[in-house]
Amino acid sequence: MALADLEIPEIAAGEEEDTGTLIAPIIRLEAVAVTIVEEEEDALLDLKAKLYRFDKKGNQWKERGAGRVKLLKHKVSRKVRLVMRQSKTPKICANHLVLPSISIQEHAGNEKSCVWHATDFSDGELKEELFCIRFASIESEYFSERHHNCTILPGV
Repeated sequence: MALADLEIPEIAAGEEEDTGTLIAPIIRLEAVAVTIVEEEEDALLDLKAKLYRFDKKGNQWKERGAGRVKLLKHKVSRKVRLVMRQSKTPKICANHLVLPSISIQEHAGNEKSCVWHATDFSDGELKEELFCIRFASIESEYFSERHHNCTILPGV
């Protein structure tokens, strides 16, 4: 008998075939309370932007993500960090402390973007990166100013 001669029963759209078997879960999972570190921090800045990192091997800028960039100040330690999450997925695309050694500069005369070097931890390991952030409007000056103000806060 050829494969083309086999009859395949058709199931109407929206119907599911009932096999009559029930599958019980192997283990029972309990609900666990998850603490998000951002709950222990105050937002000093929250802007929509696109983030790029410089790829040394390819000698070009690569998009890291698009979403909201935040400067978050920890309520206890008073340290400020820059965190950016992608808007469609909550994946972190930038996560580093704001330090006095970090200098933000305008990128190639473009008033909508700026660049800086930082030791980033968004991929789970410390890595020196060159970042470029681009805003939809002229918010890079405000971003640079807020970033600089965070480096001179007491306790940073």
